Amino acid sequence: MRPDNRRRNELRPVKITPGYLDYAEGSVLIEAGKTRVLCAVSVEDGVPRWLDGRGQGWLTAEYAMLPRATHTRTPRETTPGARTQEIRRLVGRSLRAAVDLKLIGERTITVDCDVLQADGGTRTAAITGAYVAVALSLKKMIADKTASPRALKTQVAAVSVGIVGGEEMLDLDYSEDSRAEVDFNIVMTSEGKFIEVQGTAEGEPFARDAMDRLVNLARDGIAELFKIQVAVLAG
Repeated sequence: MRPDNRRRNELRPVKITPGYLDYAEGSVLIEAGKTRVLCAVSVEDGVPRWLDGRGQGWLTAEYAMLPRATHTRTPRETTPGARTQEIRRLVGRSLRAAVDLKLIGERTITVDCDVLQADGGTRTAAITGAYVAVALSLKKMIADKTASPRALKTQVAAVSVGIVGGEEMLDLDYSEDSRAEVDFNIVMTSEGKFIEVQGTAEGEPFARDAMDRLVNLARDGIAELFKIQVAVLAG
C-alpha cells in the first residue's frame, strides 16, 4: 500500500468544481488529492499579429504557483522560470488539441492555471481541469453564436505515472514523485491518441517493457479522468 493507502493503479480522489469564479468565461477548481489548481478561461476578440486576417483563433496558457503552495514559501516569479515556461507550453499544446481554432473566429482563448496547493501532479491536474474550463467557455461562445458547435474536437486529460521502490504506480503524489526512479507525464485524447509523453529515468535506465506498462497504466487512469470530466460537464 502507498502512503495514502491507494492501490498502485488507483488515482487520488479527484474533484472538479465548475463555475468557481464569477467573471471568467469558464472556470474550475480541480482537486487531485492534496493538489489544488484553479483554472480560469478568458475569451477576447483579436489574435496574435502573426494570425491577423487568417480567420481563425488562438489558445494560449499561463501557469503559476502561489508562494505558499508548497511546504516552504517560494518567491513569486516576476520573470517566469524555465519550469514555468515549459509547463505553460505543455498546457497550451494540450488544450489546442481539443479545440478547432478555425471555428472560433479571430478570438484568443487564454487559460490561467494557478496552483493553490502542490502535492505532485500539478501540470497534469492543470491540463485535466483546464479542459473542463475550456469546454465551459465554448458552451457560452456557442450560445452567443461566436463559436461553432463543432469547435470542441475531443476530450483531453493527463496523469503522471512512475516507478517508485521498484513498483509501477499511477498518479504520484509529492512523496512518491520526489523519490521515483522513473517519472512520466502523459497527455491523451479521448480517442486514445497521445499529445505528450514525457518520461525520465532519475536513476537507472528503464526497459521498453516497463515503459509500455507505464503507458498502459496512464491510459487506464486517464480513462477514469475522462468519465469525471463528462460527469462535471453534464451536471
